[in-house]
Order: sequence, then structure tokens, then C-alpha cells
Amino acid sequence: MKGNVTAGMTIRFLGTVIAAAFLGLITFYLLVVLGASVLSDFPLIGQIARFVMNIFNGSLFVFIGWFFFFIVYLVLLQWRRFRYFGEVSEAVMHISEGNFDYKVPVRQRNEYGDLASFTNRLVTQLKTSMDEERRAEQTKNELVTNVSHDLRTPLTSIIGYLGLIEQDRYRDEVELRHYIQIAYEKSLRLNVLINDLFEYTRMRNNTSPIRLVTFNVVEMLQQLLEQYRLTLEEAGMRGTLQSDSSKVPVTGDPNKVVRIFENLLSNSVHYGKSGKRVDIRIYLNQADAVVEVTNYGEAIPEIDLPYLFDRFYRVDKSRSAHDGGSGLGLAIAKNIVEKHGGTIEAVSDSDMTTFKVKLPLAD
Repeated sequence: MKGNVTAGMTIRFLGTVIAAAFLGLITFYLLVVLGASVLSDFPLIGQIARFVMNIFNGSLFVFIGWFFFFIVYLVLLQWRRFRYFGEVSEAVMHISEGNFDYKVPVRQRNEYGDLASFTNRLVTQLKTSMDEERRAEQTKNELVTNVSHDLRTPLTSIIGYLGLIEQDRYRDEVELRHYIQIAYEKSLRLNVLINDLFEYTRMRNNTSPIRLVTFNVVEMLQQLLEQYRLTLEEAGMRGTLQSDSSKVPVTGDPNKVVRIFENLLSNSVHYGKSGKRVDIRIYLNQADAVVEVTNYGEAIPEIDLPYLFDRFYRVDKSRSAHDGGSGLGLAIAKNIVEKHGGTIEAVSDSDMTTFKVKLPLAD
């Protein structure tokens, strides 16, 4: 790139020099012809001209005349470029004062125009980097705020009930056990929050290694549904699995891929109880294995769908931390899917909500 710019500058400069030399020669020749015509009408001027010619020999006179016009044309041809260089310099100075929305005008197709174009590109990339840095800082602050809030809620309850027990502020053993049960449930929730946060941070920082093996996603989901059978029954739900094939091979980390569908099933249990069932469908789409997890609970508003996989995002803003999940489950699922080269999306209407996961088939 550097060689191309230098070559272009050299070619343009040589072109300007040649043009100035040619125009200087033509102008000097025309003046000589015009001068000869004038000298024939004015003998006195002719005598003066011959006197000057005697002082300078003819060749030197021709050279001086041509060189004079050569310099004049060289300055005239370069003047527009000098003026544009001043514009570029002023624009760069304006940008250097922090006005990153300003653009250097690209008016000419020469090295100064290239400089203006490159400067605009540099400023755009710098502004993008600064915006990303600000967003990252904002994300970090939001993460700390949300984590502090979500961890403080169950921790406050645990401290409160354990304080009642420590101060013997209970009527009987039944109330004591009730306090212990609440503290235990809050401890479990605190453990879920910490584990989800730890997993999300590891995935975001690429500190969680992926162990690639080929496995049958149909068999994995059959086992997962069996593990969730009791949880589904307690929620008054049932799960079904439908697949076009008994074997759908996928290459990935089974321990992480199963986390995707654990989060989706957990999400269905939390928000799809009214529908009484969860349907899982597996099919092939070209080079992808597609898994659809569908529940029939309350629909997700269309305005919330684009933000569904953001960390700490909850559709029901009034839902307390006690009723909802950690707010990280779907963000973790999306992160895992993307690290396996797949995609995840959600669609929802008044009848059902479906999460569609695409994972590349094994070679």
C-alpha cells in the first residue's frame, strides 16, 4: 500500500512537471512570434531587443524565457493542490481537538485526496473503538450493579432468618424448621446465581475450554427429558420428543451443549406451566441439526424478543428475583451456541413460544 501511494505521488508530480514544461515552451514560442510581428512595426523596440540579445546569447535567452514560464505554470498548476492541502490541514487540526464526527473533505484525486480519505477512515475506526470501549465499560458497570442486586436479595433473607434463629426468636420447632427451610431455599438460589455468573464470565472471557467430540443429540435430549421428568411432573407438565431420525450426530462439547437445553427446559418450566407441556422437535436442515423447544405458556411480547438473550434481561419487569431465574440462562445458552458455530432464536405468539437452536452436523 505504501509503495502504491509513493508511486502515485511520483507519477502525478512528473505529470505536472511535464505539463508545465510543455505549456512554458508553447507560451514562450507564441511570445517570440508575437514579438517578431511587433518588432517589424516599431524599429526602436527592435533595436532594444537586439541589444539585449547581444548581452545574452540566443540559447541562454531562450532557456531563461522558457524557464520563467515553466515556473509560472508549475506554480499555477500546483496552486489548487496547495490550497486543498491547507483545507486538509485545518480539518485534521479540527479533528485533533476531539471533533470525531467531522469529516475531511475529499475533493481531489491525488495524494492529498488519498490522505483525506485515509484520515476519515482512521477517525471512523478510532470513534468505533472508543464507542466499543464505552459500551464495554457501561456493560461492566451494569454487570456489577445487577450482580450486586441479585446476590443481595437472597443473602439478605438468609441473614435475616438465621438471625431470628440465632436470637431464639421462634415459637416452636415447627417455626424453626420453617425458617431453616426458607434459608436453605435462599441458599440454593444464591448458589444458582453464583454458578450462572461464574459460567457466564468464563464463557465471555474464553477461559472455559471446549472439548470437541461427536455425539448423538437425540440420545442426549432423551436422557435430559428423563432427568427433568420429576421436575416437569411437579410443575404439572409433561415433555415429548419428536425426531425424524434416531441418530443426529453433532460435533461439540456435550457438557456445554446440554447446558443449552437445560436452560431452555428450565425456562419452559418457569414460564410455560399454564401450557402443561414442553415439546422438543429435532430435524435436519441442510448441514445443520435443528432443535426446537416449544412451550405453550404466556406469549413473549414482540418488543422483548430482540433482547431476550441479553444478560439479566427479564421479560416480566415486575417479576421478583424469587420468581424468576438468574437472568443469565439464555445469555449463557446463546454464548455456548455461538462458540459451536450455531445460532439460537426465539419466536412467540399467542399459542406458543419456540426456541430454535441450530448446530452444525458432524462431518
